[in-house]
Amino acid sequence: MQQLVFFVGVAGTGKSTVAERIAAHVPCAFLDRDTVGGRFVEHYLEQQGLAKDDRDSDFYKENLRDLEYDTTKDICIENLRMGQNVFMISPFTAELKDQAWLDQVLAAANKTYEEVKVKVIVVTLSDIEQQRKRIENRGTVRDRWKLENWDSYETRVNFIPTINWNIPDGHIYIYDNSGELTKDKLAQLLEFVQS
Repeated sequence: MQQLVFFVGVAGTGKSTVAERIAAHVPCAFLDRDTVGGRFVEHYLEQQGLAKDDRDSDFYKENLRDLEYDTTKDICIENLRMGQNVFMISPFTAELKDQAWLDQVLAAANKTYEEVKVKVIVVTLSDIEQQRKRIENRGTVRDRWKLENWDSYETRVNFIPTINWNIPDGHIYIYDNSGELTKDKLAQLLEFVQS
């Protein structure tokens, strides 16, 4: 049975790192939305005279956000159609709320829920200050707005997203990524993905 696993969470929680550690043990197409669309988005923003790393602007949200997500979705569909496991890494905030979105992905891949096991790992941090430190430590220009407006960012983000997809509750794993990702923690995540 194929696996379609979503690693979701807000900036600084470590969702890409968690996904990479699991992918070392599970063959998959690894689709990080930042990698798929990042260069195109940066180029387009610069062409518009905007900061290339600004993912919080209205312009990005209105003109580029869905292009990144839809392109990643299309690559996911192709890989599912070819029989590959797929890991999808991004917040997917709007998509998780849309009950029809996942149905459309599987239908476009000519797959059913009986053929593809869909799981969601929500990567969180129990300590908001640790999250801020991780964002600061990765030192990307893209996170500048978040850090400069931390009080409003902290209160506006839904750290545990709403998930309206037609999947069993047991296919959703809330993982607190505080501290080190130990062998025991990794084993639990692998068991969740592979069960």
